[in-house]
Amino acid sequence: MPKLIIDHREIEVAPGTKVIEAAERLGIMIPRFCYHPALGSVGACRMCAVQFLEGPVKGVQMSCMVEAQDGMVVSTTDEEAVDFRRQVIEWLMVNHPHDCPVCDEGGHCLLQDMTISGGHGIRKFPGPKRTYPDQYLGPLLQHEMNRCIHCYRCVRFYQQYCGYLDLGVMGSADRTWFGRFEDGILQSPFSGNLTEICPTGVYTDKPSRFFGRRWDYQRSPSICLNCSLGCHTVAGVRYREIKRIETRVSATVNGHFICDRGRYGFFYASDPSRPRQAMVDGRRVSTADALETARKRLADIGRQAGPGAIATAGSARCSLQTQAVLKALCRRQAWQAPVFFADPSRTEAVKTACARLEPELAVSLHEVEKADFILAVGADPLNEAPMLALAMRQARRNGAGILVIDPRPVTLPFEFDHLPATPADLPLYLAALIRRAVDRDTANRAGTAASHLYDVLPAGDGISAEHADRISSAGKTLRHCRRPVIVCGSDVAMPQVAGLAADLAVYLQTARQKAGLFVLLPGPNAFGAAMLSEAGRSWQQVIEGIENGTIKALVVAESDPLQELADRRRLEQALNNLDLLIVLDYIDSPTTQKAHILLPSATIFEAGGLFINQQARLQAAAPAFAGGQPISQSGGGDHPARNYAAGIPGAGPQPAWEMIVALADKNTRPMDDRIWQAAVTAEIAGLPPLDDLADEGLRFEAAADAGRRFKDEVASWLDKSGRQNDSLQVIVVDWTFGTEALSAYSSCLQKIEAPPCALMHVTDANDLKLSDGDLIEIKAGGGSLQLPLRVVDNMSAGIVVIPRHRKLQWQLLEAEGAFIRKDLIGKATAA
Repeated sequence: MPKLIIDHREIEVAPGTKVIEAAERLGIMIPRFCYHPALGSVGACRMCAVQFLEGPVKGVQMSCMVEAQDGMVVSTTDEEAVDFRRQVIEWLMVNHPHDCPVCDEGGHCLLQDMTISGGHGIRKFPGPKRTYPDQYLGPLLQHEMNRCIHCYRCVRFYQQYCGYLDLGVMGSADRTWFGRFEDGILQSPFSGNLTEICPTGVYTDKPSRFFGRRWDYQRSPSICLNCSLGCHTVAGVRYREIKRIETRVSATVNGHFICDRGRYGFFYASDPSRPRQAMVDGRRVSTADALETARKRLADIGRQAGPGAIATAGSARCSLQTQAVLKALCRRQAWQAPVFFADPSRTEAVKTACARLEPELAVSLHEVEKADFILAVGADPLNEAPMLALAMRQARRNGAGILVIDPRPVTLPFEFDHLPATPADLPLYLAALIRRAVDRDTANRAGTAASHLYDVLPAGDGISAEHADRISSAGKTLRHCRRPVIVCGSDVAMPQVAGLAADLAVYLQTARQKAGLFVLLPGPNAFGAAMLSEAGRSWQQVIEGIENGTIKALVVAESDPLQELADRRRLEQALNNLDLLIVLDYIDSPTTQKAHILLPSATIFEAGGLFINQQARLQAAAPAFAGGQPISQSGGGDHPARNYAAGIPGAGPQPAWEMIVALADKNTRPMDDRIWQAAVTAEIAGLPPLDDLADEGLRFEAAADAGRRFKDEVASWLDKSGRQNDSLQVIVVDWTFGTEALSAYSSCLQKIEAPPCALMHVTDANDLKLSDGDLIEIKAGGGSLQLPLRVVDNMSAGIVVIPRHRKLQWQLLEAEGAFIRKDLIGKATAA
């Protein structure tokens, strides 16, 4: 490993390390504009010049372009290098506007910092400044091209790193500029990162425009709740309002970037319709009075109908504290165990995926980037977890092969091989791949159960010849890979798929490959929900209990079943028959509007919390502020009224877990929640306090179960009796924008979301005499659903794909994955 000296300090670094990186490890920040750790070096800005005094390289050179070598002696403060950098600053400032007072980048602008530190203050060139027109780039970014210093960071990130081409370099020489070929919304779901990539103010955050300077915000570390990855963020608060989310660099989770859903999906926290006042039977009351009423009514129902007449429900967006305290409350009061998932199949799928996240299998996004082959089964990365798609792109840029086996019309910002297979065929395809990627000797060495499973797995009967050939090719590639990663979804895939995906990873590890498993889960804390769920328990049992009269009361914590469950009509009828519905939540949802008792809860920004991501990584989010109604709402644009009211910090919604504790006993201290959690999962008792948890969190290994390896469940997924040739299976899926519960409240994201539509394979459309763009009608037990049709050829035949879109009453279909007769699908008749 090369040793070198930088500013009289010696350092040893790995081969290939650039001098600018070596200096940074010593705490020496060499000025830079074009260089970025995630983008690498191009030497375009000439700002990182240093003097090489001794060694194989001599003179003033760009530190981002020179690799560290033995014997180098480098000076960042040499007079010649400092003068060179000073002149670079002067060149850049010749055309730069002096609009710092009105630029949102002011205060955290790299150009501003470099100009001041370089000593530049007087413009010597007397000529006019070069100017450009600005473009409309959508509701997320403000474009100010006059501030550009031509570092090329934006284009390198947008095109090379992300894989989108609608933003690029235009013009040439002195008239070079960066933007789109015409005004329009940027196509990339990662475009918000341009506000942080740009070292000046060319791209600034439009939703927070002119709201405050960096130093005006209360900024604190937080976690994204808009998918299961748990990306690290920084929450910016001003005037009691979350106004901006920025990336928090995490080497193991999200690297240097986040997706636009995570960056702009926070507006639910300050939505004007957000419930902030406790309600009892439509009357505004204090939270204390609402809790007292709830305790009394629950006690009355318990005495009259027994404690088993009270059911509870949470969700995958609840914090671990809320989930665990809810389950502890049920045990203490002998209520029914809480439900977290819609149906038993989803519960089983998520529990299986979490149980197979063994420490030696689970990999991070960073490890996905280093993979040399990625197999994604039952996963649509860009729609379900956009940052996974970005990590897969980096692997593809490094030469990795990528195969996606999924029924949906998957699109990704890179070339990949797609095998469209129906949900029922996913385990069949995966089994065939195992038989081709693993040899008999490897199966034997993996153990008796592994050898038996290998024997009973079907070799590919029922798979088309074309697909069989592609599976064979992928199997051969897998045999020779050293760092393969298996990505497995839990939305459209059968529960057995996660087990088979994990088994494949174990087989490959037995073959001395460094294989890994990456699962996608349906929510930011779906892992915690799965860990605390009882097998087979779901909303289906709750609805049946209400219908047969055994359940009289229901406590719902931070969940909106009326939006999330497929059979909304049946659920509404069940909720109407309840004697008592208590809802704790922070969004104005159909469920909160039906509550007999509404207890407004605090968001992650006000309460903080613990969350376990899809890698089984326990992470903590600190409270960003003390809550309170945003001044923009309470003051009507002016200073708020100077009186004590419910809208002031500390007097508003409370953490859900504190109110759940209070439902049992008003004398129980809220801070006893750790004791309650430990009673449910003993592992929590040994966790460090939230404030002491490391930034990268810690791996939560309590749910891993190596005993579930190589289970023979082949018969359960080979049974095709449920298939119907005269029907199409309706699959309800997530989209990047418009379907996720929290980001759906962001008005800026609503402007870029695609309108809901059905997707159908061209052969099925031809059979039904339907064309692309037709308005179709799907008739189901809950009514009829009308929406436009998109006809595509890159999805599985035999299915119809419908999004869980906020504008679409997809719940009329009554069941996810249901088969609907073809004669019930056709062109919509004119009204």
